[in-house]
Amino acid sequence: MSLAQLHYTSAAAGDGEPGGRFTAVDPSIPGPVRAEAGQLLGYEPPAGTPGTSGIPGTPGIPGASGRLTDAELRALPVAFSFSALSDGSHLLGRTVAVGAGAFHAHGVHLPAGTPLPGGALPVAAWGASGWLAATPDRALPDPLTARSTSPSASGGLSREGLGDFAVSRSPWLAAVLADLRRVSEDPSAPPVVLVERHSADVARWVALAAAVLPREHAERLTFTTYTRHPERASHQVIGVLPQDAPDAGNPRFRVHASTGPRPASPVDDAWAGTAARIWRSRAPELFRDAAELPGEPFAAGPLAVTALGAGIALGSNERAAAADWAADRPYALDEKQTRQLTDALTAPADDRTAAECASALRLLTALDGRSPAAVTAPLAALLVTEAVRGTDVALEPPPRSAFAEPAGERAVAALVAELGEDLLAELAAGVPRGVARTVQVLRIVRLLGVDCAELLPGVVRKLARALLDDPEAGACPALLDLLDEQFDVRTALLGELDRLAPDDPAATERLLIRVALPFTGTQALPHLRMCAEAPGAKARGADRVMVLHTVLRAAGMSPFAEPLVLRTAVGLVWGEDTPTAGEARSLLGETTSDAHRTAGTWRHLVAAALAAPFDDEAAPELAHDLLRSFPQDIGARVRASLLLLDFARDVRSGAVEPGWAERARSLRALAEPVEPLVLEHAYGALAQRLLAPDRPEAELYAFVHSGDEDLIAAYGRVARRDEVLARLRAEPAYVADCFTVWTAHPHAGDAWTRTRTALLDEVLRPAVRALSPDGVAAVEGAVEREVNSRTLDAFRAWNRRPSRSIGRLGKRIVGRVRRG
Repeated sequence: MSLAQLHYTSAAAGDGEPGGRFTAVDPSIPGPVRAEAGQLLGYEPPAGTPGTSGIPGTPGIPGASGRLTDAELRALPVAFSFSALSDGSHLLGRTVAVGAGAFHAHGVHLPAGTPLPGGALPVAAWGASGWLAATPDRALPDPLTARSTSPSASGGLSREGLGDFAVSRSPWLAAVLADLRRVSEDPSAPPVVLVERHSADVARWVALAAAVLPREHAERLTFTTYTRHPERASHQVIGVLPQDAPDAGNPRFRVHASTGPRPASPVDDAWAGTAARIWRSRAPELFRDAAELPGEPFAAGPLAVTALGAGIALGSNERAAAADWAADRPYALDEKQTRQLTDALTAPADDRTAAECASALRLLTALDGRSPAAVTAPLAALLVTEAVRGTDVALEPPPRSAFAEPAGERAVAALVAELGEDLLAELAAGVPRGVARTVQVLRIVRLLGVDCAELLPGVVRKLARALLDDPEAGACPALLDLLDEQFDVRTALLGELDRLAPDDPAATERLLIRVALPFTGTQALPHLRMCAEAPGAKARGADRVMVLHTVLRAAGMSPFAEPLVLRTAVGLVWGEDTPTAGEARSLLGETTSDAHRTAGTWRHLVAAALAAPFDDEAAPELAHDLLRSFPQDIGARVRASLLLLDFARDVRSGAVEPGWAERARSLRALAEPVEPLVLEHAYGALAQRLLAPDRPEAELYAFVHSGDEDLIAAYGRVARRDEVLARLRAEPAYVADCFTVWTAHPHAGDAWTRTRTALLDEVLRPAVRALSPDGVAAVEGAVEREVNSRTLDAFRAWNRRPSRSIGRLGKRIVGRVRRG
């Protein structure tokens, strides 16, 4: 049954119709379809065509006089198009120039849902002999029903002709197919503009695409082989001449110009890349074979599997797509096809990528146990070789079962002969390429049965050290797989990590936070267990001593039996911090000095004493305990610093021997460079004792006349403390005592003179002036009672407020003001 046809031609001069007019229309075609078809079938000859005005917007209107020869007419482009209409129907049309500025369009209307006769694709009608260049006198069969519309029709769309064209357009083929895929899948994607000198080449492009695209997309692909104005076209594929091509950077289009330079970058589209290689191999029948395989419409897998089976060489991305597809459908191929695929995947290649190897491993996993070793062993051997020779440290070794049967054993023997020495040499070098690589090599060595027993202890030591140096490196999943597969490696590695943990517990803790090492077996591993327990213990409690107890319990061993657990525990709880003096006293009191000495943690206790602030009363007591506990371990300078703290303890308790100032100064000399806080403890305690009313006068005299600026300055700082100021406000006798001391010894030296003067002016005077008259009287009584009347007179003179006087300069200024 013939389809409805129409003929549309350029308007003759005097018709009064712009552009063109219908000369024959099937009555079954609705009026709106006719109007829409007229817009699609118009024709504007290329710019510069003789005998045409070339005025934009008036296509087909005759211009200057002149005739085109038959050769010139045949050279003009043909606008062959397949268009989607607004009512869901389609229009297949062919518009040709028939004279200077004249055209004739012949169209066939396809109602919505109506396929082409014989299931042909629209582009197959390009060479049909039924297309007319003039309006016929009688109704003729439409060109789609003629036998010439078969896919083997002439006109350059034959199998051989399309193969030649595909080879000639090799550089652009994959890119064009990739964009045709996008425009087929996404209606909003930019249309594809094909820049060719001949409209027949655009038809060939469409024919190439129609053979590749899934049938349902090929049937709906709209196109036109020629237009002067691509921005007005509504087609998915638009053919233009070079002079009408839009800019390649225009985001509205995807422009491909075979008349220009070749594409600079490869196309990252496995489906398009595979289809391009099939066309370049002149094997379009493979598209039909691939369409029979299961998969999504634009899946690259079926195409790639079919191409590889036909012996067509593919790139790495395409081979990976084939392996992934077959891995998901291990029963879709028969034994012969599977063997062809694995042979193609294992053939030598210089472009094999990590992604392809990962896909090959997936395929091997799917085939293992389903296919004979003759199929799986070459694939497994490829993966082993790529793992050893390549750079992908994340590539998993194949399962040992892939090397079953005699064929697999022969493959293993060949691998050992080829790779065995290299594997052993790399293990002997340690861990130069990182933890993941070492794990990979150990797994491959075990897979191939290469004997590395002599190298294993050294490898494990270096691997453990590398894990502690970079805990993040241990986060590779292959490490846990290695420990699960190889019991001897697991035992040795965990033992080595446990041995190293006391020296770097923080790094071990970080490693165990990132990697759940399996140390739940029969090994004791006290240090690893402590490091695993530490994060939770610290999160649950702020008392660091209690956290220490929790961590020590996790070890399952007493510090008395294994002192090194104490080192690990202290390192986990305090890290780079220093314990407080109180915490250090608890540690020392709960554990013997021998345990701390063996563990080396006594140094943390000493550091706690030396770093304690002045108001930490536990520091002098800690120093006293340390001097008794570690008499042979503490060096001379540190011992002197601790003796300074012990001196402070004796001063505060009253057990110090005479000669306080000299004792403090001599200890300081031995402790240089002394810690500032230690000096503050010792000098501060001495100053506090000398500020007390019951001090020995001989010690006060020796202190004042020592001339030690730091010691006297410490006295001045302590005299300004809140407890001294509070006592000055509350005790008149203390005020009297301080006045007496701070006005005495006027010739003791500059340091004392500066300090006592500042104390009189900045400490004592504000305190006395804040007293009530009764309070001042009480101070005066204390001065007279405790000292003598001359000192009372001195106090009254010192406390007398200066007279209010403006001075000579002030008088001079006032006089000037009055005279003015």
